[in-house]
Amino acid sequence: MSTTEDWFAELTEALRAAGVPGEQITRTVDELRGHLAESGTAPEQEFGPADRFAASLGGLAPAPGEPEAEAEHWTWTADLFNDRRMLAVHGDQGWEVESLDSLGRFVCRRAPSVALAWEYRREVIAGRRRAAVLGELEPEGWELCGEWLVYGYFKRPKAATEGPEGALRSVPRTPIGHLFLSRRAKVLLAVWALASVAAFVAMGPLGLAVLVSFGGAMLAVLTANLETRKGKETSSSPLTPDL
Repeated sequence: MSTTEDWFAELTEALRAAGVPGEQITRTVDELRGHLAESGTAPEQEFGPADRFAASLGGLAPAPGEPEAEAEHWTWTADLFNDRRMLAVHGDQGWEVESLDSLGRFVCRRAPSVALAWEYRREVIAGRRRAAVLGELEPEGWELCGEWLVYGYFKRPKAATEGPEGALRSVPRTPIGHLFLSRRAKVLLAVWALASVAAFVAMGPLGLAVLVSFGGAMLAVLTANLETRKGKETSSSPLTPDL
């Protein structure tokens, strides 16, 4: 059986031969080393032969700003009650979140040659909590991929934790939809719509604008408080994934 260094040298060569950028190879190797340091297992025992593991990855996503010409791009959004579930679904389909736009939508990329699943989590990172969250998640391979209001969204390739099981066997078609609302959000939206009509009738455009701004802020504060309270209740143990 090869040593750890031999295994990583073979993996590096296989990825380089597949045309994976050097920066991407370095990031992948660092993530895998971090995982092995936590699990205490040998790379071949955890991931199998290096050449097969490299092939199972199907290559890696190109670095931001350097997308492959054939890469698919897709932007979608969900409410705060449904975003983590949909991130899990779409991450399993190979969609990598590159960022969140100014409207809070998830801007995603998926290259057909990259059969790699992603896992995501959402954390409250407002104020002093930000440094604590980043300090705990980044060493575990989590990368901040977007922020919205008081939330930070983190991503990590599943191959870093699940080995070959984190690679996709096939790439599903791009979803048709762009908006994914939970039943709770639909009820709130209906109530909000009625309140907005009443506010517009009573106070005009200004009243409507105030209601919309206030309602959005209150929803964010409510869900953030719930998550922060949950975090305090489990403060004696490490952060647990939201997904």
